[in-house]
Amino acid sequence: MALVLLLIFLLMNSGVFGQNWNVNYKDNSICALKGSTVNMSCTYRYPQQYQLTETFWIKKPDVDIKSLKEYQEYKDRVEYIENRQNKTAVLRLHNVTEDDEKEYRFRLITATAGQKWIGDPGIQLKVSALQVQAPQQVLEKETVNLTCRTTCDLTDRFIWYKNGQALNFHSDILQLQSVRSDSGSYSCAVRGQEHLPSPAVSLSVMYSPRNTSVSIISPSGEIVSGDSVTLNCSSDSNPPAEISWFKENETSAVGSGQSFSISSFNSSFSGRFYCEAQNKYGSQRSASVSLTVKGVWNILYVIIVCATIAIIAVFGLLFLIILCIRNKRRNNDSKDSEQKKESTGKSSESGDGKDASIQDCRDKDTKEPEEDEIQYASITIQNPATEDKSTSQEKDLSVIYSSVMIQT
Repeated sequence: MALVLLLIFLLMNSGVFGQNWNVNYKDNSICALKGSTVNMSCTYRYPQQYQLTETFWIKKPDVDIKSLKEYQEYKDRVEYIENRQNKTAVLRLHNVTEDDEKEYRFRLITATAGQKWIGDPGIQLKVSALQVQAPQQVLEKETVNLTCRTTCDLTDRFIWYKNGQALNFHSDILQLQSVRSDSGSYSCAVRGQEHLPSPAVSLSVMYSPRNTSVSIISPSGEIVSGDSVTLNCSSDSNPPAEISWFKENETSAVGSGQSFSISSFNSSFSGRFYCEAQNKYGSQRSASVSLTVKGVWNILYVIIVCATIAIIAVFGLLFLIILCIRNKRRNNDSKDSEQKKESTGKSSESGDGKDASIQDCRDKDTKEPEEDEIQYASITIQNPATEDKSTSQEKDLSVIYSSVMIQT
């Protein structure tokens, strides 16, 4: 009897009776992202003469060999998905953690003589968190690599983020030719699992000071003796630069810090001031600003300048008036000369006419006595004593009188 039992045991171990029992896993090792959901699947086979009563998933090591659903840490995270007609089974595990890194196996139990089968070896689950590996600081224009690191191999593609904005880069290594704008916060994620990004890391690009300038904060207008004067120095650098203040023609610094103040300004402080920004990567000097106090001499200077301008304006106005008068006189003289020339020309052209008029005038002078005599004769003719003279003589005299009257 002992020999028969031994033979049966050997036959079972050799597969004569066990050849119809089998569990085939799709993957023997799975890398899952921490916090994600993972599916572990298999196909199985059992003897047809047996009736399958129960299937479930177990973990190894497992002393009690019980279903995962019976454990408190798996209770709300485990799903069994099975198709007995196709003889397929899936273990779906939600929100995986590093504690879930175990070997998972599928078990079958039949009603016939309590036959049981465990698919061994099972599926080894590995859980990985994402982590960005990068230097905290890099010098401008240097090449820097950022790596999205995992503890196991994830076959999915990666996505990179800068300050929460997705970058068009899908490799596990992000390479940068660093410039100032590359400073920021970087993280990575697995494609399809974008809601589970890695913790963000900060990258700082270092560079020397630039755009260094000085501005006058107060006062807003001209500086009066006794005013409080404040200057401000601005500069772009990383790390922040140390600021020193200088006055031109002086070798030592007159102050330090971003602001420089003079509580009671007077003429002894007047001059040109500038700042210098410096960090371990370089330095830069700003342009100078001039500070001058507005005092009594400044007021006198303004008064003198204004008076000079007024005097010049008055003399200029007088000069213009004199110039206008002279021009007017010249114009009048030129008109008179032109009129004289015109009258002289006319007299030269009508010289004969003038001689004739002179002669007429002379004739008038010579004729005036004759006319008087004629008038007298005409009067005497009216004397009654002479009425007996011939009528022909009276007619002649009347004719002569008529002609004289017409001429006059």
